[in-house]
Amino acid sequence: MTRAARHIPVLLDEVLAALAPRPGDVIIDATFGAGGYTRAILDKGAVVHAFDRDPQAIALGREWPETSGDDPRLILHPRRFSEMVESLAQAGIARVDGVVMDIGVSSMQLDQAERGFAFSADGPLDMTMEQTRPNAADFLNEADEGEIADVLYTLGEERQSRRVARAIVAARPLTTTGELAQLVRKALGYRPHSNKGPAPKDPATRSFQAIRIHVNGELDELRAGLNAAEALLREGGRLAVVSFHSLEDRIVKQFLRDAANETPRASRHLPETAANPIAARFALLSKAIRPSGSELERNPRARSATLRAATRTSASPRPSAMEVA
Repeated sequence: MTRAARHIPVLLDEVLAALAPRPGDVIIDATFGAGGYTRAILDKGAVVHAFDRDPQAIALGREWPETSGDDPRLILHPRRFSEMVESLAQAGIARVDGVVMDIGVSSMQLDQAERGFAFSADGPLDMTMEQTRPNAADFLNEADEGEIADVLYTLGEERQSRRVARAIVAARPLTTTGELAQLVRKALGYRPHSNKGPAPKDPATRSFQAIRIHVNGELDELRAGLNAAEALLREGGRLAVVSFHSLEDRIVKQFLRDAANETPRASRHLPETAANPIAARFALLSKAIRPSGSELERNPRARSATLRAATRTSASPRPSAMEVA
């Protein structure tokens, strides 16, 4: 197993400020990865229940000293974070003081060519977080052109999705990330940057994002994970979610607005309703928090990160949240 380069957690100070972990608190790190948030939370004296469906992340976590002893402060759950309620119940825990979620692919996964997430180095066309089948190669080599185009357009916001899908089908079978990246670049008429100034974004980025999100079911997983957090957080518990592109952030923003009864009216010309009979499940919603200039200098990968945070109220979870229990 290849060890990843040193992990730099994104928006770490802001996440800690949102969670405000204290000694004895029980915090869920829903996306353990290389453990950047978990390490900082443990250093504050809290107990962490860390989830990850990537077996490599769990294997590395088991090397931490906090996982051993009669009363471990780090409890690892090799499961999807959508399964938090069930997994915590099995551990005898019904409520927690905080949940942090860092959505999407981790730096550790991107830095390993053999995982097939990135096009910066050639590797097998996998992209699955659990290293299971079906993977990216299965999808691209078996799906019809229309389905591939829909995935690229919907999940990658690729405007020329049909052209790229047509090229993929014509070139099948595909087996490596290098093949896919070159094919997408050619389909979009990309030429290497030769002028002065910053290089443009690689056009393969959108397609790789879309395929990865699709094969891992990431947006459905995010929705289920947010509902699980609502079901688990005690009154005053804090939720902090870091996302990396507009599709994810839109889901988080809408979830929190709905849970806080802050969804705007369909029209400002409609009359105000009486007091909303549905109690707000979250309050103190933060505005979108983005990395500072100094953080971007230290960690360019943070450039697209957005943090949203909120505090749980005393209201019972909504039926949609209880469905995950």
